[in-house]
Amino acid sequence: MTDWLEIHRGEAPLVVSFPHTGTELPSAVAARMISPWLARKDADWWIHQLYDFAPSLGATTIRTGISRTVIDVNRDPSGASLYPGQATTDLCPTTTFDGEPLYRTGEPDSAEVAQRRAQWFEPYHAALGAELDRLRARHGKVVLYEAHSIRSVIPRLFDGQLPDFNIGTNSGASCDPALAAAVEAACDASGFTRVTNGRFKGGWTTRHYGRPSEGVHAIQMELACRSYMDEPEGLLTSLVWPTAYDPVRAAPMRQALAHVLTACLDFAAA
Repeated sequence: MTDWLEIHRGEAPLVVSFPHTGTELPSAVAARMISPWLARKDADWWIHQLYDFAPSLGATTIRTGISRTVIDVNRDPSGASLYPGQATTDLCPTTTFDGEPLYRTGEPDSAEVAQRRAQWFEPYHAALGAELDRLRARHGKVVLYEAHSIRSVIPRLFDGQLPDFNIGTNSGASCDPALAAAVEAACDASGFTRVTNGRFKGGWTTRHYGRPSEGVHAIQMELACRSYMDEPEGLLTSLVWPTAYDPVRAAPMRQALAHVLTACLDFAAA
């Protein structure tokens, strides 16, 4: 553990990555932003708590405490869009998912983006790559599971309401079809709704590390927030968002996710 990077090393062939649960804003960045709440609005709220059982399964977990608003470690470091022609956010975002500006002054220029990459993006991925190499050397096959969440309704990003489970495998390229099928079966048995490779097909991490022919199988799970926490209707403000983590409210989803991660482990061990 560093002051911003948390790693729990397990010995099972599963790595669970939490790239968007961080809320830390360096003071030099926060001073230029419109508000800390706006800067944290699009965090994957409570996801690391929702999956806090993962180490008990033997999984390795890796998490950055730095807000995705500072730098998004699940974006292409070159700045290329993951979804050409669709609204999204950048490596160093300047707007929220809803299109609201984040900076009142001093949006990051190319030099600052490069500095943030060196300070946070590259160490995160060096650590993630090292854990995958360690476990692949031990087991021969390893699953990288990208744990995410997003509000169920964001008109700027997608139409309508998202299903509860949104599985991404880069249209089948990032993992063996057997892994996708096992995760789908676990989701479908839960009673929650599910789609595979819908609006979210997997971010840069899934696409970059998913090399099934080399023994690394990457899959992204984007949960609709309503599946484990209360989502207020109407305009979001700091008074109503995020809602508190409620273990009772989250219990059915935690149970479903335990089956999902177990399916990943069974695949890797097969």
